[in-house]
Amino acid sequence: MRPFDLTAPTTLDAALAEPGTFLAGGTTLVDLMKLDVLTPRRVVDINGLPLHGIGTGDGLRIGALERMSDVAAHPGVYPVITRALRASASQQLRNMATIGGNLLQRTRCTYFRDVSTPCNKRDPGSGCPAVSGAGRMHAVLGTSEHCVATHASDLAVALVALDARLRLISAEGTRTVALAEFYRLPGSTPEVENDLRPGELIAEVVVPRLDWAAHSTYVKVRDRASYEFALCSAAVALRIEDGQVADARVAAGGVATVPWRLDAVEAALRGGPVTRESFEAAAELAAAELAAAGSRPLPANGFKVSLLRRTVVRALLELTEGSRA
Repeated sequence: MRPFDLTAPTTLDAALAEPGTFLAGGTTLVDLMKLDVLTPRRVVDINGLPLHGIGTGDGLRIGALERMSDVAAHPGVYPVITRALRASASQQLRNMATIGGNLLQRTRCTYFRDVSTPCNKRDPGSGCPAVSGAGRMHAVLGTSEHCVATHASDLAVALVALDARLRLISAEGTRTVALAEFYRLPGSTPEVENDLRPGELIAEVVVPRLDWAAHSTYVKVRDRASYEFALCSAAVALRIEDGQVADARVAAGGVATVPWRLDAVEAALRGGPVTRESFEAAAELAAAELAAAGSRPLPANGFKVSLLRRTVVRALLELTEGSRA
């Protein structure tokens, strides 16, 4: 780890006035600093800032500095969010990691984290060895010749399914952006991962009120049962009326460079019966949606296309157990 200056402002004005790299839980930043992937000259510890609180009045509001474990344990949080959080990392990390930090975590691509290899995210223009290398964990959707790394956050998948927005603050003021629009596809600039501007902080996550999201779940498929990133995941919320799906929200993780909303699957579910056959027919559209969006599986990860279909069906069946025809 290289030398750096550390400051710990206690007011937003002081924090936003200081150029530097913001530190919250540190569960990603400190790791990457130890590996020399990130080498900030100034680190600004923001844990003393007033960016806490969980509100469940007209919708859900989560302060960016809330710890993952505290949010997961809160009774007013939608199940899909709770389950996504509890499927993330380890209990020790969830006790440290913040909501804002989780949404900004960097990819777990091994090439990105190994400074002895090229990586366009870390060193723009150096190349992407994952395209022809060890690509099993990588994305099949939203990729480019410059980057095929998946987005790491489970929480982001659940929040994208629920149309969450971020309230961002800087010395220039406050703005709000939809989380689904916050993340950027790699294109020719994979080093630009999101819409966060220099000197800007995530202040709060805002989830619109959606009472029927109380009927929701998150399914994560991975190589081991804990402390592992997703090969594929599905966040699902359903509103069921008279044995039919009146409304649906479905998003996928582990298969794309950003959290991916499955609009065609949602549309196919709406108005259909609560049956395995209906779910399987809707999930078939996940593969078609990937193809329409220009999916490009690598030699080692083509299985993710069919795995996504099975993961969506599994989530739907788990969510409707006992209510299917």
